[in-house]
Amino acid sequence: MMELAAIFNFVQFRVIDVLDILIVAILLFELYKLTKGTAAVKIFWVLALIFVIWELVSFFHFTMLSALMGELVNVGVLAIIILFQPEIRKFLLYIGDGRLVHFFSDRFLKQSKTSEYVEEIEEVKKACRHMSATLTGALIIFARKTPLDEFLNTGEEIDAKPSAELLENIFFKNSPLHDGAVIIKDHRITAARCILPVSKSRDLPQEVGLRHRSALGATEFTDAVAVVVSEQTGNISICHNGVMTRDLTSSTLRQMLEELLTKD
Repeated sequence: MMELAAIFNFVQFRVIDVLDILIVAILLFELYKLTKGTAAVKIFWVLALIFVIWELVSFFHFTMLSALMGELVNVGVLAIIILFQPEIRKFLLYIGDGRLVHFFSDRFLKQSKTSEYVEEIEEVKKACRHMSATLTGALIIFARKTPLDEFLNTGEEIDAKPSAELLENIFFKNSPLHDGAVIIKDHRITAARCILPVSKSRDLPQEVGLRHRSALGATEFTDAVAVVVSEQTGNISICHNGVMTRDLTSSTLRQMLEELLTKD
């Protein structure tokens, strides 16, 4: 009986140990995804290296060096909060939206939601194709789970079914609503002329203007999907999770929207 109890305790410890490692690995992976493509990713790797060195120093019992590293880490907590403020906010929104839960549930309960977005995707595709041909600048935001009230409150309230004609009229150069972004929420055009935060990413090409930076900024801290039409070139771009994909055709735009809007 004692041998069985010892084996049980060993197995129990190993299961807990594996679970602990798995949770930490997932958290680190999600943090890396949130910082990927930003200047913070370099700081992320430096902090990871410092942590590894600290663990090695503690393991080999270097007393003074371990104490020094411990003080450095303690002071570094405040620096991390300051440097990673946007990423911490994004991570908290990530958890608050339940996307961490969906990370697991989606692997067992996959459901197709493409049909829910067919109409607005088709209307946005048609509008973007026409505006691209006429060099009409446009910025369209698809709200998903993250609340966009802070953006919606800056614009003009609209409650209308998405249509290519309405979108083209909104972004017509002489329209009073053409500046800013249109936000589509719950399958309705909810607001126009919305002001969005501007991305400070240094990885963007020099020719990218304020409209594209606003589209990227709106997706860096939310799960929204942004569609941009360049007024200078007519090129269509899409932004999601702080990443911009440029020079899309209307058919590629539709395909990407179907993939992104049905993703939890």
